[in-house]
Amino acid sequence: MKIDVLLGLQWGDEGKGKIVDVLTPQYDIIARFQGGPNAGHTLQIEGDKHVLHTIPSGIFHPEKINIIGNGVIADPYILSQELAKLVLKGVDPRVNLRISKRAHLILPTHRMLDAAYEQAMGAGKIGSTLKGIGPCYTDKTARYGLRFGDILANDFTDKYNALKIRHIKILESYNFDHKTQLIDKSSFDEYEKNWFAAIEELRTFPLIDSELYINKALAEGKTILAEGAQGSLLDIDFGSYPYVTSSNTITAGVCSGLGVPPSAIGKVFGVFKAYCTRVGSGPFPTELNDATGESLRDHGKEFGSTTGRPRRCGWLDLPALRYAIMLNGVTDLVMMKSDVMNDFETINICTGYEVNGETVQDLTYETLANPVKPLYQSFEGWKQPLHGISDYNLLPAKLKEYTGFIENTVGLPVKILSSGPGREETIQR
Repeated sequence: MKIDVLLGLQWGDEGKGKIVDVLTPQYDIIARFQGGPNAGHTLQIEGDKHVLHTIPSGIFHPEKINIIGNGVIADPYILSQELAKLVLKGVDPRVNLRISKRAHLILPTHRMLDAAYEQAMGAGKIGSTLKGIGPCYTDKTARYGLRFGDILANDFTDKYNALKIRHIKILESYNFDHKTQLIDKSSFDEYEKNWFAAIEELRTFPLIDSELYINKALAEGKTILAEGAQGSLLDIDFGSYPYVTSSNTITAGVCSGLGVPPSAIGKVFGVFKAYCTRVGSGPFPTELNDATGESLRDHGKEFGSTTGRPRRCGWLDLPALRYAIMLNGVTDLVMMKSDVMNDFETINICTGYEVNGETVQDLTYETLANPVKPLYQSFEGWKQPLHGISDYNLLPAKLKEYTGFIENTVGLPVKILSSGPGREETIQR
């Protein structure tokens, strides 16, 4: 068997969580392969909204195993809060959640370091979610990190304190007093107390060698969907560096994030919005700082599910989309939020950029590092609601024209089209 992959093709927030939930009945196992609580995967089930940060989006299907893979990093306290919310919704995560022993832990001091680094950058700040993501991945690479497997050791508290002292010394070099700073409105001591209480709870969950578990499942013919977080244009190597996340968000990250060989990769579902959004700083060629951008934000409810920050909005960027498709080996496209543009008279698509008087149709190092002028092709809007349409052939002709142009330009079919936030508002071709 092969492991299928679902990931974002833009700057995150594409709507991956909903599609994972929709596809979960076709799989035995759903596995997150990277990222941490900076993710915010939103699902709407029977009118009820759920936001997941660390837990895979297949958790609402009790018969399906959900795995937090080794490439994921997790803040135990945030994870415990997420687990508690699931229980209140009638979900028992102990039944179908597994956590890799190799997944790294975000310490309270990681969050302090995140804030200190961001503060020190001043006007050049990245726009971090301040969840401790970068500092945790830094410790992982520098070989100082703590992992879920460590919480089972008798000397875990000693290991924690050693790393905490190391972090405090760094914070002092930034004149950052961790005792006077707040984490999510909590003092450091209060947050640390809650963090250790969460560690006690997580010791009772199934901690597994996820790479062995997943490869054995593949050998037994089990079907697996790997779930990505953030988006391809935030990839640490190929995104709009330095305004990126700290992990590999592309298909290659599945191999290191779950411990599977490249030969095990099957379908790659690439999720994109019918327009573009971005949270935080960094280049965004098609950004609309006008009434149209505001309209996209308002109609699309474009506010971060993790931070609540308003998202920057703009037209669909085809050079960027082609680039992400190439990096990921996408086989199936998934277009989200076409319904957000139901009322637009005219809709634009970026087909290339003008850079220093020259036309460029690829997302290159230079196009991400320099100001560019987007070149647009305009389309007439479909001007009608999509609610209740379950057959692609019954969609408005102008929407099918818009979709067809995207397909012809990138050379791939749109296999799934979302026409609203609910599970049932999904058209599969």
